[in-house]
Amino acid sequence: MATAMTAENLADLRRLDMAHHLPPQSDYRLQQDIGGARIISHAQGCTITDAEGVSILDGMAGLWCVTVGYGRKELADAAQAQMLELPFYNTFFKTATEPPVRLAAKLASKLGGKLSHVFFNCSGSEANDTAFRLARYYWALKGQPQRQVFISRWNAYHGSTVAGASLGGMKGMHEQGNLPIPGVEHVMQPYQFNEGFGEDPAAFAERAANEIEAKILEIGPERVAAFIAEPVQGAGGVIIPPEGYWPRVDAILKKYGVLLIQDEVICGFGRLGSWFGFQHYGVKPDIVSMAKGLSSGYIPISATAVSSDIIDVLREHGGEFLHGFTYSGHPTSAAVALKNLEIIEREQLVERCRDEMGPYLAAALRRLDKHPLVGEARSLGLIGAVEIVSEKGTNKRFTGKEGTAGPIVRDFCIRNGLMVRAVRDSLVMCPPLIVTREEIDRIVDTIERSLNEAEAELRALPAA
Repeated sequence: MATAMTAENLADLRRLDMAHHLPPQSDYRLQQDIGGARIISHAQGCTITDAEGVSILDGMAGLWCVTVGYGRKELADAAQAQMLELPFYNTFFKTATEPPVRLAAKLASKLGGKLSHVFFNCSGSEANDTAFRLARYYWALKGQPQRQVFISRWNAYHGSTVAGASLGGMKGMHEQGNLPIPGVEHVMQPYQFNEGFGEDPAAFAERAANEIEAKILEIGPERVAAFIAEPVQGAGGVIIPPEGYWPRVDAILKKYGVLLIQDEVICGFGRLGSWFGFQHYGVKPDIVSMAKGLSSGYIPISATAVSSDIIDVLREHGGEFLHGFTYSGHPTSAAVALKNLEIIEREQLVERCRDEMGPYLAAALRRLDKHPLVGEARSLGLIGAVEIVSEKGTNKRFTGKEGTAGPIVRDFCIRNGLMVRAVRDSLVMCPPLIVTREEIDRIVDTIERSLNEAEAELRALPAA
């Protein structure tokens, strides 16, 4: 077991962090003000430990990704064995290596239906870039090059590349870099607590889905390439669509011949209690992007699954699809991913999430329903959110700057030994699929305690 770092070594590491390291999606002035990052030094199971020896229950599975938990020697052994045999070779020169070939076949068996082909990348952002370029290329080969426009949802997150951030619907990201790029349109998200509070769920589901049809008609069906969406919006705040939303969306897309791209970067590999989120909702996508849980975050890898209908067109017309990355089909990453999927199967983590731990999390979160600061506590499988409100029985937020309440309560949670994420005025959670009942109880108890401790600060927020 690793031990706490010496004060001298930690001070030196934080100095180097400030002097040289640029973390993603960060306020670099704030990073400077706090004197550098908290250094996480080791982890086991569902617990991370920092360099000062402070242990924290990881309610976020790293960044939505450490599905099988920390400390899995099997995954390290798989990486070592592959590195010793063949650490890397590319897939550009009409060559392949064994691990990605076997991984593609394994994924096809889990995806089912016509999703029989897989393109490998390193990140979820790259997986969505691949989907973006492939869809446009497909329509060009089909003799419909005018089908260039993608429809996404406001507040969606599909990555941080130029295409990924454009496909996403986060306006703060759009403001940096003159995004979105041309050919990307956005519609409302199925976020009933925020955008349909008090509305009949079935009516709200239909209204949210119908906005997609209205946008298709506004653009012109002959110009729309695809609709991209997560089954459940993760980084957007764990937005769980009401019943009836996805069947209606699926019917609309089929009506106009628009491709469905499912972003499974967060929902895939058991998070919702099915291997993939689209399976939970019963829809049949044409393209599926995935990452995170594919290797449980142990090594970078992502994938874009493509239906045989699309591949048949590419093969019929021939010609190169001029897209790819040096590490597409990296053998070491694929070997780790294969072993990770073996663990998920062997330990029946998908079924455990569906039948045991997902229902337990839902029941545990219901304990927060009576809390005066909780407007809604929701979950599906092992992903959940707690909405923070200023007035019980409403969706009214505290009157300070939007997104103030979530970070305040989050910081109390972290001080109390729980890592969760703040998304605007909510807390979101996504523990490893190996989480225990006792750990779920601790997650909920810590959130409740933190809400209690934060209430005075929240009530003192200045008026808008």
